[in-house]
Amino acid sequence: MKLQILIPQYKETEEVIKPLLDSLAIQQNVDFSEFGVIIVNDGSNIFLSEEFLDLYPFGIEYYKEAHRGVSGTRNACLDHAVADYVMFCDADDMFYNACGLWIIFREISLGVFDSLTSVFIEESRMPETKEVVYINHDMDSTFVHGKVHRRRYLIEKGIRWNEKLTIHEDSFFNIQCANLSQNVKYCQTPFYLWKWRDESVCRHDSKYILKTYKNMIDSNDALIAEFKKKGRPDLGAFYTAFMIFDAYYTMNKPEWINQENIEYRDATEKHFAEYFDRHRKDWERIPSADKMQISQGIRGRSINEGMMMESMTVDEWLKHIEGLLTE
Repeated sequence: MKLQILIPQYKETEEVIKPLLDSLAIQQNVDFSEFGVIIVNDGSNIFLSEEFLDLYPFGIEYYKEAHRGVSGTRNACLDHAVADYVMFCDADDMFYNACGLWIIFREISLGVFDSLTSVFIEESRMPETKEVVYINHDMDSTFVHGKVHRRRYLIEKGIRWNEKLTIHEDSFFNIQCANLSQNVKYCQTPFYLWKWRDESVCRHDSKYILKTYKNMIDSNDALIAEFKKKGRPDLGAFYTAFMIFDAYYTMNKPEWINQENIEYRDATEKHFAEYFDRHRKDWERIPSADKMQISQGIRGRSINEGMMMESMTVDEWLKHIEGLLTE
């Protein structure tokens, strides 16, 4: 089998998961015997019926397992897989078009790759009018969406989901996939749709990033430890600098400067102070030219996201951070 679609299911009902399975059923110019679906129920009491799953013209394996959270359930999906390639999908998303699998199989036919990242499409809403808008996500490492991996590559490199991470867990996995091989491809043709859901906290709560940025720091912390365990301290140092500059520029965005959010800023900076204390040596050994390059890339992105002019230099900010450890 060429490809298996791996889907964790928790509270998603048949109605919720149906658009994803329907979008697979209408795929064009592919042999349905060359792909399959694995769904793992993450210990919930919402089950998909055999009658429902039998409606589809491709193989679906359905497993009911103990609750492990989204990362653990994705690992369970991977452990059940046998195909050459795997693709993780969320149960409430779908393929963007009817040629999605053909695009993936075309990329496979052009030469074996270890990891493939594609443009993907986000369905969103305008804050004021609630008008539907579609957003292109280009060269993204944050989300699981639109990525395909050679299964043996994941096994050989020991790339798995960190089961301690349940928020901002995607980057821990994706960054490893993209950096532990020279055989990584990029696809400019989107085939995945991140669907809008009214229940989605991360897109409804305007303070979501303020509340969860500490989880992003924890994800990066785990990533650095993983790179060092795998004998790649150079990658650990690079992503240390990446996190430091990301935090520095994030703190210059209006929502973080707004006094009504001071409790989130204070808590996040104290959490970051502990992170910086652990990784200070990595930061200090990175050449200035490399720091400048990393900084410029993140600064450009942050300006596009509404960042205001920096009120202090990164070195001044880090001295402020260091002072939090003695309070």
